[in-house]
Amino acid sequence: HVQLVESWGGSVQAGGSLRLSCAASGYTYSRYCLAWFRQPPGQEREGVAAIYTAGAPTHYADSVKGRFTISQDNAKNTVYLQMNSLKPEDTAMYYCAAARSGCGSTWSYGDRYNYWGQGTQVTVS
Repeated sequence: HVQLVESWGGSVQAGGSLRLSCAASGYTYSRYCLAWFRQPPGQEREGVAAIYTAGAPTHYADSVKGRFTISQDNAKNTVYLQMNSLKPEDTAMYYCAAARSGCGSTWSYGDRYNYWGQGTQVTVS
């Protein structure tokens, strides 16, 4: 059973940076699409970024392109989200998710993900 644990959310001023981590365990399959989603207060969940464990292009929401970077450390089974130039509208609960498939054009569809973390709060003021 795959478990995902997010960490290193927090509060930051606009223009600042944070790096979220998602530690994965219990992999039974070698290839997953790992993604970050976020849900601002009172709004729907949205895909932020995704990366395939076997390589291939990364994917980003238009709202974060050029500011956020998703990366992975396969040796540690950890995926990161480096967030720079943060804005108040980035305030949200951030979730890590894993799907037993490639990412592709539907990477931002939350329903295709099999596993979710508990979330970590990011607040930008």
